[in-house]
Amino acid sequence: MSAVVVNLNSVEDRRDVVHRAVEALAAGQLVVFPTETVYGLAASALAEDGVQRLIAVKGRPNNQPITVAIKGAEDVLDYAPGISLLGQRLARRCWPGPCTLVLEDNHPDGVVRQLPESVQRVICPAGTIGLRVPAHPVILSVLNLSAGPLLLTSANRSGQSDPVTADEVVRTLGDDVAIVLDDGRCKFAQSSSVVKVCENQWEILRRGVLDEAALARLASYMVLFVCTGNTCRSPMACALMRRQMAAQLGSPTDELERRGLLIASAGTAAQAGGPASREAIQVMSERGMDINQHESQPLSERLVRFADLILTMTRGHREAILAQWPNAAPRTHLLGGQSGDVADPMGGSADAYRRAADQIESFLAAWVEEMKLDRILASGRVGG
Repeated sequence: MSAVVVNLNSVEDRRDVVHRAVEALAAGQLVVFPTETVYGLAASALAEDGVQRLIAVKGRPNNQPITVAIKGAEDVLDYAPGISLLGQRLARRCWPGPCTLVLEDNHPDGVVRQLPESVQRVICPAGTIGLRVPAHPVILSVLNLSAGPLLLTSANRSGQSDPVTADEVVRTLGDDVAIVLDDGRCKFAQSSSVVKVCENQWEILRRGVLDEAALARLASYMVLFVCTGNTCRSPMACALMRRQMAAQLGSPTDELERRGLLIASAGTAAQAGGPASREAIQVMSERGMDINQHESQPLSERLVRFADLILTMTRGHREAILAQWPNAAPRTHLLGGQSGDVADPMGGSADAYRRAADQIESFLAAWVEEMKLDRILASGRVGG
């Protein structure tokens, strides 16, 4: 029986398509989805007959694991409870997106243990599991409505080229799948990058959309300082933090990014592209630091999601962040802790800025010491 091909750009309501796909998967049928990388062949991880059908259609060797597609980065701890901070960082930054993370599967409480044993053997035959969150709204909607995760692999037979259009899928798998969802040519038209993470090390197992340079940046530890206008306190905090971190690592400040440390700042009410205040520039210059190139930026979802540590100048800033992004709570802290807020020197004298800088610098010392930079910095190597 030939597959039903659905052109997503001509349907009136995609919700109907999503429900049809969910029902087909639950019944053990195979569905082909567009993703941002290539077209993917999917089966429900809860339907053993569907998984066996996927293996037969794919023609893949038994010792080659199949990736598990999950709803979002927030679910990664359910599937890999022992995931390292580096793994959590990459999941938070890369997903949804063209990256498959290969993680250790050695925790007895992982959701994987709740899947049928035959399915467990397919997805983790060698003590690791590959997880991915595809960046396409239709498959994400299906994942959110499904009772469990999906097994997802490229919609081709082993050894064939990865399909980037629905027509290619229909020509090769049209008689073996129930539904093919057509959304034109895939955005990237190449495979996802497969990255193995073990503690604070990462390794590229398969080159794809994300190259080594992009992954190195994504693996970096990021500290984000937040104030109001991003012209005084937070840019001064950035400069002071860079100097303290460089001193602890024994390297120049301009080497920090290469070492895997990103330090940024933003404001809860900042305008984009503004300079640091004249007084902040003066006070930092007195301390041998140049912030003339600083450009203010408003706090954004992307910055909050990327940051490993968010340090706010006041309790009000922290409350504002958590009101909009409650999931950031474990990573968001008051810079001064129990010592209180850093007062805004805006409109004050240079002495007010000096007092603020002194206060920030004294608070930073404890954070730099607590971070244990030698433990949090990621290291990576590129595989074949």
